[in-house]
Amino acid sequence: MSSQSTMFMEEPIDTSRELQQNFGVTFQFVDMTKEGELEKALENPNTKIVWLETPTNPTLKIIDIKACAEKARNKNVITVVDNTFASPYFQKPLDLGADIVLHSISKYINGHSDVIMGCIVTNSDELHSKLRFLQNAMGPIPSPFDCWLAMRGVKTLAIRMREHEKNAIVVAQFLEKHPKVKAVTFPGLPSHPQHELAKRQMSGFGGMITFYLKGGLKESRQFLENTKLFILAESLGGVESLVEHPAIMTHASVPAEQRKVLGIDDSLIRLSVGIEDVEDLLADLTKALDAVTLDQ
Repeated sequence: MSSQSTMFMEEPIDTSRELQQNFGVTFQFVDMTKEGELEKALENPNTKIVWLETPTNPTLKIIDIKACAEKARNKNVITVVDNTFASPYFQKPLDLGADIVLHSISKYINGHSDVIMGCIVTNSDELHSKLRFLQNAMGPIPSPFDCWLAMRGVKTLAIRMREHEKNAIVVAQFLEKHPKVKAVTFPGLPSHPQHELAKRQMSGFGGMITFYLKGGLKESRQFLENTKLFILAESLGGVESLVEHPAIMTHASVPAEQRKVLGIDDSLIRLSVGIEDVEDLLADLTKALDAVTLDQ
């Protein structure tokens, strides 16, 4: 992209403000789950990219990749999909019309929380040529050892993703019935607003869950301080289960008013459900929830 280019995004990322200030790239945040919002935004003649993540982090909205890609293509705009949460095992955006797919290899593809790496995937010869030129010119090349670790992880991706999903379904159903939980967001639950869309464009629902505790920051801290198997950490997608608080951890740099719009409040907890024995995970969550004291 060049100066005066515009990018549409589903949710903010930290680098967007820096790019806007220093490189002349402007961003417009669009709720792509709402009918007509993307079409309205695409009327901007400077638009070069529609950038979306599905499921989104951390609220797990599901975006219709095929519909967005078709709308963008009609305006000669590139569609980029961050597929990290679903992994290539459960979702294939290129088959749904996306031009470029991004993955944080550090997460599910590697799966062992010991690599920092990402990848860009495209089925366009033109885009591939441009991206390879930039890679050669700028030199963002991972080390041979990191590549070996990632290749090791890929070998077990399928079996790991099946276990992540199997555990996540059980955990989500448990949380949905718990009296101290206000709401649960997991694409595999029929209660998810885009559950039917998720079933159409994904072959599985992954291992990410978010839920809202009753109460606020005090109750969230009580929960987070009392998990043992669920390790308090910002990452995700590894074989071990992780828990984090988006408002004060991963999304703390997002302005409070924007977090409110996105539904990221002090009661929101994000789980990356690992492949441990699911009964052990339920016991850990039960112990942590028991430690939460709700104000009368």
